Amino acid sequence: MSNSCSPAGILDRLSKASSAEEFFSLLGVDYEPKIVNVARLHILKRVGQYFAKEQFAGAAEPEIRARCKAMLEQAYADFVASSPIEQRVFKVLKEAVADPNKSVAFVPLSALK
Repeated sequence: MSNSCSPAGILDRLSKASSAEEFFSLLGVDYEPKIVNVARLHILKRVGQYFAKEQFAGAAEPEIRARCKAMLEQAYADFVASSPIEQRVFKVLKEAVADPNKSVAFVPLSALK
């Protein structure tokens, strides 16, 4: 059965992808391996954020594929233009700068036994 017959064809294939490189390959997006090696999880998290905002119901397979490709290109471009630290897609990175005046608990080494 051809994926072009199923409205969710590309979405099904993407949901089964096991690597960032597979996402790029399935959607035909060119990438620099050096950038993907550094920011792969960040790119996938960002593209997931973009996907979550999309409504694909009722869209034809070619439109879904084009929209997915555009979102991956944008997520990749986000990390070509700046670093994962600057983009802060993960909670731990967001919290690291959430409140720069927030005091951090300090435990001196001498207190550890």
